[in-house]
Amino acid sequence: MDLDKKLIKSFLSADLRSDGQRDLKLLSEYTPPLLPDSSLLTSPPLPATQTAMAAPLAPLTAARLGRGLGQRHRVLLLASVRHYGALPAPLSVLAPRRRLAPPPPRHLTRSLAAATVVSEPQADLESVPATVSKGRIYHETYGCQMNVNDMEIVLSIMKKEGYNDIVPDPESAEIIFINTCAIRENAEQKVWQRLNYFWFLKRQWKANVAGGRSKSLRPPKIAVLGCMAERLKEKILDSDKMVDVVCGPDAYRDLPRLLQEVDYGQKGINTLLSLEETYADITPVRISDNSVTAFVSIMRGCNNMCSFCIVPFTRGRERSRPVSSVVREVGELWDAGVKEVMLLGQNVNSYNDTSEVEELEPGKNWQLSKGFSSRCKVKNMGSRFADLLDQLSLEYPEMWFRFTSPHPKDFPDELLYLMRDRHNICKQIHLPAQSGSTEVLERMKRGYTREAYLELVQKIRNVIPDVGLSSDFISGFCGETEDDHADTLSLVRAVGYDMAYMFSYSMREKTHAHRNYEDDVPDDVKQRRLTELINTFRETTRKIYDSQVGTTQLVLVEGPNKRAPETELFGKTDRGHRVSFTSLPVPHTSERDGARKPVVGDLVEVKILRSSTASLSGEPIARTSLGMYCKNHASDASAVAA
Repeated sequence: MDLDKKLIKSFLSADLRSDGQRDLKLLSEYTPPLLPDSSLLTSPPLPATQTAMAAPLAPLTAARLGRGLGQRHRVLLLASVRHYGALPAPLSVLAPRRRLAPPPPRHLTRSLAAATVVSEPQADLESVPATVSKGRIYHETYGCQMNVNDMEIVLSIMKKEGYNDIVPDPESAEIIFINTCAIRENAEQKVWQRLNYFWFLKRQWKANVAGGRSKSLRPPKIAVLGCMAERLKEKILDSDKMVDVVCGPDAYRDLPRLLQEVDYGQKGINTLLSLEETYADITPVRISDNSVTAFVSIMRGCNNMCSFCIVPFTRGRERSRPVSSVVREVGELWDAGVKEVMLLGQNVNSYNDTSEVEELEPGKNWQLSKGFSSRCKVKNMGSRFADLLDQLSLEYPEMWFRFTSPHPKDFPDELLYLMRDRHNICKQIHLPAQSGSTEVLERMKRGYTREAYLELVQKIRNVIPDVGLSSDFISGFCGETEDDHADTLSLVRAVGYDMAYMFSYSMREKTHAHRNYEDDVPDDVKQRRLTELINTFRETTRKIYDSQVGTTQLVLVEGPNKRAPETELFGKTDRGHRVSFTSLPVPHTSERDGARKPVVGDLVEVKILRSSTASLSGEPIARTSLGMYCKNHASDASAVAA
């Protein structure tokens, strides 16, 4: 008879006690090993009437518990232990007594429910200190600002579950999070390189500890998060036991349970996409060293289905946070000293909160930019992006607001005029073009032509004359000809961007392009065209920065300039230009504050004296506030007009 059957038969044939339980006769013959996580064995002190029956377990030290049985055997044994004086239990030894927190994996929940009584003699258990029993976390993030904000959400979820310690290096961590990006092949290759190193830390843990390379208390659990986890889940889990947990962007609340699955020899995986998840109730744990700027995610997912893009398949459909939750989070950031908030979303200006509007408008009332179309129709219209931005800018008049990443189709007139009229909405718009060729734009399924895009640019500059524009471009998309490439170069010259993200095309599986087009532009041609695109951009952007010399710009101080940390500070203008300036005592424009050196978080008027390809430098004039600066410059503009 094997051990499982022997245990069960012995248990069922044991003498029935007066309390309805059965004495365990095999306790002295089979000693179960210690559970993987000693925190599961924690229980409150037993009453005196119960201590007597628990006493036979007291001599079981960690050393003795570590011998004798496998996982299934010890579960059967531990499940049969009951407190003396407890209520009668049914014959099933797997009936749950109480739910543990945090819960063990689903397949062991019922079996381990009664195991807590074993740990009453805490002094004899050889366990790690309670302060580090759950493990220290190391994290890395690749990709966009949304991924940075997602990692802040993950750390908040983990902190709530008792994972409080974050370390700056993977060698000191028991848990390693790597938040990934699937937009381009290059980003994925970087992740695989890092995973190889993390695997080395886990596989050679004993040798690394002995040699002083590693300081972790046990082999680290490696978790892949984000878009790459969703796109390549099977490949990642099959990668020679390299990864323990794979968690998609909509499943971060499940991370604590997935990590516990690993303790029981399982792989933790959850990559389900959601139609509702926005993490609106979670306050992110900020990880940036910058104390005056922060990210706030207002929506998730994308409905645009551009033919080159993997985002709809890794992030799911669009859903927006309630306006009230966004306003609450921004208010908490303001109270914490944050002076600038970047509103985030895969398609941020398609924000549409229908949860807090009593009477929804029909989707046909949704206005797009002139000449633009959308493949996904809006069913009901609630609070749009302009409504949210309107409320935030009114409630926090001394806070700067930026947003990214928008789609050109969602710039109705009301949004442009709001940006013009509110002094605390930065005059910076990211306007992804992707290509300057109408034929390529059609294959990309972007929903506009070259002419419509240029018309929108002109309208934006008519409404907001001092606006700064940035963009995205892809070189070498499927079927792109030399004439198409020339159209893109001419678009860059015609618009004159302050900044741009430029990449060669990298085909992604599951996308429309992967299913329907051929990646027919050779790599060397892609790289040559990308180089030409970058050079063209630099020619135009230099003129923009040169035009700022001699002007006075409002700069939010973010910290010391790394090139001269003792004598210079740096910050950004509302157009997003980086400005460095000498750290000198300057007065405040209110005249109630004496002269002092600017500090992080101050708004400073800076006279621009020099420019380069991507930065400005100058001398400080005065410290000020958003309201005061706007008032003074409005008066100056009126005087000039008169």
